[in-house]
Amino acid sequence: MELDHELKGDVLVITPADTRIDAAVAIQFKDRMRELCSAAGSRIVLDLGQVDFVDSSGLGAIVAAMKQIGASARLELASLTPNVAKVFRLTRMDTVFSIHDDLDSALQPKAAHG
Repeated sequence: MELDHELKGDVLVITPADTRIDAAVAIQFKDRMRELCSAAGSRIVLDLGQVDFVDSSGLGAIVAAMKQIGASARLELASLTPNVAKVFRLTRMDTVFSIHDDLDSALQPKAAHG
């Protein structure tokens, strides 16, 4: 599975080149995420704008990637297509991940609340 990646400031942006994250690519996805995230800073954004299908294996791989990263960094999601957003809502994973409408909003510095 091809994952494009780019450092934007202190944020590692990872963009799957495939339109599907499913059982056929879940293990490759997880392995590639582990490789890319091992040298990442404190924020990683998975840009899912090109992904229009995620099955339970794909969702499991995304969750596994988050767990692999551990407490050292935060995996956030951006640009969910309607089908993918629906999967995250139905499984309540939208309460587990920080989800941004688009990449630009994901890259905004976190505002301090006080």
